[in-house]
Amino acid sequence: MKVSMLDLKGQYLPLRSEIRRSIDEICDAQSFTLGPTVEKFEKNLAAYCRTKYAVGVGSGTDALLCALMALGIAPGDEVICPSFTFFATAGVVSRLGAVPVFVDIEPDTFNLDPKKITAKITLKTKAIIPVHLFGQMADMRAINEIACHHNLKVIEDAAQAIGAKQHGKPACSEGFAGCLSFYPTKNLGAFGDAGAICTNDEAFYERCQLLRVHGSGHRNTYYHQFVGGMFRLDALQAAVLDVKLKYLDGWHEARRRNAAIYDEMLEGTAVKRPGMLEGNWSIYNQYVVRVQNRDQVKQKLADAGIGSGIYYPVPLHLQECFAPLGYREGDLPESERACREVLALPVYPELEEAQVRFVAQTLRASV
Repeated sequence: MKVSMLDLKGQYLPLRSEIRRSIDEICDAQSFTLGPTVEKFEKNLAAYCRTKYAVGVGSGTDALLCALMALGIAPGDEVICPSFTFFATAGVVSRLGAVPVFVDIEPDTFNLDPKKITAKITLKTKAIIPVHLFGQMADMRAINEIACHHNLKVIEDAAQAIGAKQHGKPACSEGFAGCLSFYPTKNLGAFGDAGAICTNDEAFYERCQLLRVHGSGHRNTYYHQFVGGMFRLDALQAAVLDVKLKYLDGWHEARRRNAAIYDEMLEGTAVKRPGMLEGNWSIYNQYVVRVQNRDQVKQKLADAGIGSGIYYPVPLHLQECFAPLGYREGDLPESERACREVLALPVYPELEEAQVRFVAQTLRASV
């Protein structure tokens, strides 16, 4: 039995005619950047995330970068973030001349450990970026309490977590702002790069709108209040995303059913299943386990026709580009151990139950 790590065609084909109609409407109108299609998607997205506002941008990276620019993050400022995450979380900090300050993760959830944050706060600290990794929210109650005490802004990196909840509250609604990625492999995926910023703060929202078109906004193209960037969302992507948004909750439930099968079949084995913070409702962008001899186990799965992934093989504090920050191996032991042990299993909605059980059985026999 063959089981791919991801099958985007399985999601697309049932929606093909509906998506094609939306794309044709954009082509007929010849209105490709921002405009009413983007505004409609932004309104629906904000409602889904339970925020007042949403700003469509070109990618998840653009969302983080634009959000930090809107906060006024400047050279010499410090921003706290995890080391066990996708590069963009810290990369955007460095692009602004600021300093990413890496904090270790909780071993069960893979998310930022609140107990490790306070020791890293200095007079230069301006913000915290918790990452809701693999579809599960970080401990926002604890993080917000720390941020409030030290007068810091919290920007949720929810690139992998649209629709995830904590005590009933969705990702992007718990921090000052939340950033989303709609890269095609995400639970809500575009036909290329796309992203968004969600917030309840009107002034921040308006500033992001200006910054996404070189600090001028879309309607006053040649009058610039700020130095921004070209972060705008294409109407074609917004049209595709607006169609898919209606089906997102159903896809979440299918992922959760697959994850429940894994949980059941891997209980009591040498495979360490993902832990869940109390009150969390994960959307399982990835189902990530820990195994010893990870690389050998991955190869055994591949030999059986099963795809798997490693997210992530190197923590950010040990990446070559961040060597000038002075981190050394052993500084963040949980992040480093995760990089040696994690293995993501297929969990996408279109999997058949027999496929999920085959993956679990093969994994059990491989460890």
